[in-house]
Amino acid sequence: MELRPIDIAKKLDVGTSALRHYEEWGIVPKAIRKANGYRVYTEIHEAYFLCIRAMYPGFGMGTVRKVMPLLQENKFIEALWTVNEVQAELFERKQQALDAATILSPDNMQDFMTKQQKKYYTIGEVEDELHVAATTLRHWEKEGLITPERNPENGYRLYTREDMRRVLIIKTVQSSVYLLATVRDILDKIQHHSLTDARKIVIDALDYMDYQIEQQLRGAYYLYKLIDLLKEQDK
Repeated sequence: MELRPIDIAKKLDVGTSALRHYEEWGIVPKAIRKANGYRVYTEIHEAYFLCIRAMYPGFGMGTVRKVMPLLQENKFIEALWTVNEVQAELFERKQQALDAATILSPDNMQDFMTKQQKKYYTIGEVEDELHVAATTLRHWEKEGLITPERNPENGYRLYTREDMRRVLIIKTVQSSVYLLATVRDILDKIQHHSLTDARKIVIDALDYMDYQIEQQLRGAYYLYKLIDLLKEQDK
């Protein structure tokens, strides 16, 4: 069965240029060229295109560009494990986001601050208590997320109770939302005594993860169909 690019493009609600890009990226087999130079596709091509469009919302194009070439090499199991790794990462992020939502509740935040009895903490003490590497703390400082004081005698960093709170929030939130800009937004809202608004950002991230897992399941379904079709072709 021969299919014109325009037919597949209409079915997927994309331009024919998108199909050409997918070919150039090597994530679909090359189109068949007719004597007049026109490109035509087969049902295998169509299945690739459908799979790409189905996987993109849940897995992202980065994963798609890893998986599709593996299918063309008949490395089906490796492709499935690649997808499984992304699914596992989403599960881990969800757990971290749930932890962040818990920490950002007023009662838990108050309990944490009550336990911080010292006026100042060294970078080593912050490392030990909050399990954040010194290199990470310096990076967050460089990004402007924390601004520890300096010991006037030796220049060493000194972290206040408020710094400790910020480090805890950054550590917990960044693992679930990734983007530093979002972390800054959360810190800004907390700085202005809006813990509820800060927590809502994490809740919104959780809602998006719920959407993402649905899209991942849909993408995995199309991936399974494509693999099944490719296996049948090789018989």
